[in-house]
Amino acid sequence: MDVIPLTMSSSSKFLQIPTTLTLTFKLSSSPNKPTNPSLLPNPSNPTLTLRLHQTHKPKNPIFHTPSKTHHHLHHTLFSTPPNSPAPPPDHQSEQFKAAQDALLEFLQEFGVSETEATFVSSNSPRYLRMLVDGVLELDELGLWRERERKEGRELVGFKEKVRYLAKEKGDNGKVAFLESVVGLSLSSAMNLARHLSAETLPRLVEKVKYVKKIFFSGSNDVGLIGKNARRMMMHLSIPIDEDLQQTLSFFEKIAARRGGLDMLGFGDATFRCLIESFPRLLLLSLDPHVAPILEYLENIGVPRERMTNIVLLYPPIIFCNIKVIKTRVLAFREVGVEDKDVGRMLVKYPWILSTSIQENFKEVLSFFDLEKVPKMSVGLAIKSWPHVLGCSTSLLKLMVDQLGELGIRNKKLGQVISRSPQLLIRKPVEFLQVVSFVEGLGFDKETVGIILGRCPEIFAASIERTLSKKLQFLASIGVSKVHLPRVIKKYPELLVSDTDRNLLPRMKYLMKKGLSRRDIAFMVHRFSPLLGYSIEEVLRPKLEFLINTMEKPVTDLVEYPRYFSYSLEKKIKPRYWVLKARNVECSLKDMLGKNDEQFAEEFMGVGSMLVPLPPSPRQ
Repeated sequence: MDVIPLTMSSSSKFLQIPTTLTLTFKLSSSPNKPTNPSLLPNPSNPTLTLRLHQTHKPKNPIFHTPSKTHHHLHHTLFSTPPNSPAPPPDHQSEQFKAAQDALLEFLQEFGVSETEATFVSSNSPRYLRMLVDGVLELDELGLWRERERKEGRELVGFKEKVRYLAKEKGDNGKVAFLESVVGLSLSSAMNLARHLSAETLPRLVEKVKYVKKIFFSGSNDVGLIGKNARRMMMHLSIPIDEDLQQTLSFFEKIAARRGGLDMLGFGDATFRCLIESFPRLLLLSLDPHVAPILEYLENIGVPRERMTNIVLLYPPIIFCNIKVIKTRVLAFREVGVEDKDVGRMLVKYPWILSTSIQENFKEVLSFFDLEKVPKMSVGLAIKSWPHVLGCSTSLLKLMVDQLGELGIRNKKLGQVISRSPQLLIRKPVEFLQVVSFVEGLGFDKETVGIILGRCPEIFAASIERTLSKKLQFLASIGVSKVHLPRVIKKYPELLVSDTDRNLLPRMKYLMKKGLSRRDIAFMVHRFSPLLGYSIEEVLRPKLEFLINTMEKPVTDLVEYPRYFSYSLEKKIKPRYWVLKARNVECSLKDMLGKNDEQFAEEFMGVGSMLVPLPPSPRQ
């Protein structure tokens, strides 16, 4: 017998059984078992059709489960004879409605508002199903009389029986609340409800609202919290304590969901994972314990709108003793980091208050003390990039040794790590790739060390995303490979300047003032820092003085772009007014390139620089 697959269709988004299910069998003759024509409705059409009528179509959307894995049928397809009459309408939907009403009234008995009770009773399908199934099972087994004898009265109606079972559970509505509001599974909700037995339901409602408020409201960085979580985990290489282990388990639960860690801080799914990982949150005393912690964090510089970052990236902070937190904050004063600085560090790296990081902090201080690095430099590095404290000293030593190979030691090492602490947690192989890249520009090892000491940010940057693109930019404006080593050596900061926000706008500004692309390339070749100057603070005021007051053409800058390096108030203006008073015309180089004694001797006939004082205000 060949079977044609059964097909079903549904017009509703909710689980339902179609009105008619058609199951068709194709019967074929065989030499051994001939087909009996009497079994066929039509001997000329050897098929057998079974029609099964609808027996269940729930109308209440609370029973809808989006996941296909939860869709199931409550019928045995072959249990109804093909010619039997349709069964009477199923009353199960009425039972669930009665169960909802019973639960709504039951919750209100414990002081929950009608609005909250309505929400819970409409969004706890698993709990309701458990109660309904319980009532039906007791009906089937005939055990209600025994319950009625125990109760001392007759239990009349399905609704009253549901209320009886809900009361008998002993959780006083907490399981339904935890399923509907927190989103826990029925088993997790029942387990947590046992630990919350001392809490009243209204008090539990208030706690959930409070926890949601401090964890999921007020932050403008919701999309960045997950990014920071990944960074924190990536640079953690020390043994961890129980609090950090729980935090990582919490991250793991979030990462396993759709959207991964990018969803950290978003919605109810994160809240459910949070409560599953830290059920103690609902056991805390709010005002005497949590409020002082939040107030203290705000006092040391954590903005109220950034509090969410800290408590989501390190939930155990809520369980800490306030005295312990204060002691751990004070520990950073040893390296010159004040309390307000710790507040900013916490937003970046809240794990600094964990036991593991505090212990590693001491190890890190001892390590740099042996390396003869000033404590103040270590403090600056930690304040700027606290993730360093999650790195083991054995890994720190690998990078410190690499820096030492390029002549970066002791005090100079302190200067480098205070400017670019990210270098300390870079993989040595990645660091050496940047070293090779810089050497490939035409520099020997000694010069690479000089460049490293001057601009360590280069060696913490990405070759593909940053360094190569800067070389492409310099080539695009006309800086040749021949001149590139000189340009980079004089101003290595070019390699880490932001092209879109800094270099291009400055170049366009100079072009708008009358300089060509070729002029600017020539100027950069002669004076590399040119494009490193701010438009508003340097380029604009000095250009306007050159054009409007000195009445010189902008092309004079091509021959002497170093003009922008001099102070407008302390050097350019005083020397210009001296020359104007003597009716002397000279180039920008002659005006500014000489020291004070040379200028005074050539243009004033004296051995020292005399700068005319501004006229005294009239009395």
